Amino acid sequence: MRAVTVAPGVPDSLRLDPDWPEPAAEEGAILVEALAVGVCGTDQEIIEGHYGEAPPGQQRLVLGHESLGRVLEDPTGTLQAGDLVAGVVRHPDPLPCPNCAVDEWDMCRNGQYTEHGIKALPGFARDRWRVQPKFAVGLDPVLAPVGMLLEPASVVAKAWDHIERIGARAEWKPQSVLITGAGPIGLLAALLATQRGLSVHVLDRNTTGPKPDLVRALGATYHTETVGELDLEPDVVVECTGAPVVVLDVMCKVGPNGIVCLTGVSSGGRTIDFDAGALNRALVLENNVVLGSVNANRRHWDRAAEALARADQSWLNSLITRRVPVTEYAQAYSSGGGEDIKVVLDFTA
Repeated sequence: MRAVTVAPGVPDSLRLDPDWPEPAAEEGAILVEALAVGVCGTDQEIIEGHYGEAPPGQQRLVLGHESLGRVLEDPTGTLQAGDLVAGVVRHPDPLPCPNCAVDEWDMCRNGQYTEHGIKALPGFARDRWRVQPKFAVGLDPVLAPVGMLLEPASVVAKAWDHIERIGARAEWKPQSVLITGAGPIGLLAALLATQRGLSVHVLDRNTTGPKPDLVRALGATYHTETVGELDLEPDVVVECTGAPVVVLDVMCKVGPNGIVCLTGVSSGGRTIDFDAGALNRALVLENNVVLGSVNANRRHWDRAAEALARADQSWLNSLITRRVPVTEYAQAYSSGGGEDIKVVLDFTA
């Protein structure tokens, strides 16, 4: 079968292997036919050789962690043949640590977790893949065109779960949220915020392209000024850019008892002249919280599936700016001119 693979740590080793072995039975009882995989910055960084780890004893890693497939067979009866399914990306470490032992693998403490298409597990960018029942998320049929958005949506669902848990420390009735960055994570964070009835503000640098209209279609407000120029003190900030200046600015912008959730990952290597003492004073005196959030456990995947099924499906479809046949795989992993939101590698074309 076909599989999109790389040699981890070797830049530009991306290729389409036409005779990749069928998925081993040990991978899981549920056999799935691939429909599509989403492409994201993590894939790009693996292709560039920055990280990635092949399964034990193998030289190449199958890419793809944003999955969408259709069940071919499930002897466990968890799903039925023909059901839409996505595979949970992260698996718990084998020890396991205290968090992995209770299925909170997103909070793994020792770093020995594995991840499909990223770390020591084959990804979903292959014609067929297998998954264990506990890592198979069934999808509403309405999500057939967009189900590969479930992985980024699960990241956002976890972020909101933790924001709300922290908010419950006291009487908390948030009214407004600021989302920084209008990529897939930012737009899905805005979607889940509107589903919570919040006043939503999205900040991004783009003045053209689809992003402003996508934000307004949610009933949210689109901003292109700097964080400091915004005329609001949001109750919640979901930071999705990883840009160091933006990260620091939103910590200063959030209102009293506010919560800042960082989902973007900074590249490092940049020094900024910043008054850390003033930030510390504001965080302490205003009871503010800053947290980082990454990945998701099964609870978040299920919540994300529910949120996507409730969403305007035409809006979700609009997030996908390119659908590329697997035979043209190299185009899927190219930049596409910088206006892409979500690129999808199509295994059905």
